[in-house]
Amino acid sequence: MIERMRLNLSSLAVLAGLLLPCTSFAQAGAACDPQSDSIASRNACAVQRFQQTDTAQNILYGDVMLALSANERPALRKDQNAWSRQRSQTCKARHATDEQRAEWPQLLHDCLNTETQTRRTTLLHWLHNGRAAH
Repeated sequence: MIERMRLNLSSLAVLAGLLLPCTSFAQAGAACDPQSDSIASRNACAVQRFQQTDTAQNILYGDVMLALSANERPALRKDQNAWSRQRSQTCKARHATDEQRAEWPQLLHDCLNTETQTRRTTLLHWLHNGRAAH
């Protein structure tokens, strides 16, 4: 059952990533080629890195939700939703002046990737300490 949940969460994360407007914009121009110095390729690689990190984080979130008691889950859900909104707001604000630049998708997705990697620590605290740590 856990494997099935992971598959469902992974599928949802990938689908959500494909539906994000900035993601489709960045992917529309080029494929990720780590050997390329083109802006389009760097943008596509940044989107890909973010999608991988975000998918892994969503799987971890699902695992933590399964490990928590029914009483703790609403608090984590609320915390996760608030964090998700804050992540987007933080990165959009940080790079608001860069929106007209060709490398804006890379800058935005690198920021989102960093924020998502940082969130992993918080989720691991939830996993090991439950609600008591928050």
